[in-house]
Amino acid sequence: MMQPQHLDPQDRPLNPMLQLGRKLRLLIVDDQPVNIQALYQVFAADYQVFMATSGPQALAICRDKHPDLVLLDVQMPGMDGYEVCRQIKADAELQDLPVVFVTAHSEPQAETLGLEVGAVDFISKPFNPAVVRARVKTHLTIKLQGDLLRQMVFIDGLTGVYNRRFFDERLALEFQRAKRSGTMLSLMVADVDYFKRFNDRYGHLAGDEALRAVAATLAKQLKRPGDMVSRYGGEEFACILPDTDAAGALSLAGEMNAAIRAAHIIHAESEVCDVMTVSLGVASFRPDATRLAEELIVAADQQLYLAKSQGRGRACGAVI
Repeated sequence: MMQPQHLDPQDRPLNPMLQLGRKLRLLIVDDQPVNIQALYQVFAADYQVFMATSGPQALAICRDKHPDLVLLDVQMPGMDGYEVCRQIKADAELQDLPVVFVTAHSEPQAETLGLEVGAVDFISKPFNPAVVRARVKTHLTIKLQGDLLRQMVFIDGLTGVYNRRFFDERLALEFQRAKRSGTMLSLMVADVDYFKRFNDRYGHLAGDEALRAVAATLAKQLKRPGDMVSRYGGEEFACILPDTDAAGALSLAGEMNAAIRAAHIIHAESEVCDVMTVSLGVASFRPDATRLAEELIVAADQQLYLAKSQGRGRACGAVI
């Protein structure tokens, strides 16, 4: 009897929260370039460093680049550091971002206010580079541990990719982000073809292994840090593609379709071909005040149904 190809353990998708694969990101905010440069020299070798010279610029970088920690001056023209921190903590996407004030003020009242608005630490100028490095390292460790604990509930236990709960929350956030920025948002839904027949032929353990292989293969095709794949339910997966138009999303769906076939998971019971395939539905739109995120899900499901009705093992897409 033909057996499905087993997935190499090295190809299994890891917990997404453990796949940092990048330098941690720091944002230095100060209206004096000389102060920014001094801190940049301390951290540039070990971290990816972003810089801002005003409150509004700092908030824009936070929303766009998602730093892991902010080193923030208090006294700045226009919007001071306290107000920047308040706005960070009031934003659902940013509220877990640790803020460390770096300022010439050493009065207890200034430090108290900084902690009250949400800062995790208060460093006085002139600073000692070794002390600043140690404090930043401590707060980054605490943040990453907290991130991991929060995100563990969002991981699918079988495949190691994100689960449906995370998908729902992430889609809502990306919808709001795209609405603010006026950018396109795409959603891809992938369904394993004739998966019940696969389970009936090869058994549920082989079916579980095949789903892990599909999850790993889909995840490997993602192009941007903001792209994500989740197990949507059963043998169905969903990919959220921020700032991606219909042409780009449909092209990626084609690459995913080809990659699943190239994985060569034997499927003798399929009516598409003798290896496992997926059908994909893609929908894209530009969110605005008149639209709902659920419309994207409905449209992607409709395109998935169209792909299945046309013979499966293919992708269909539409702009709504």
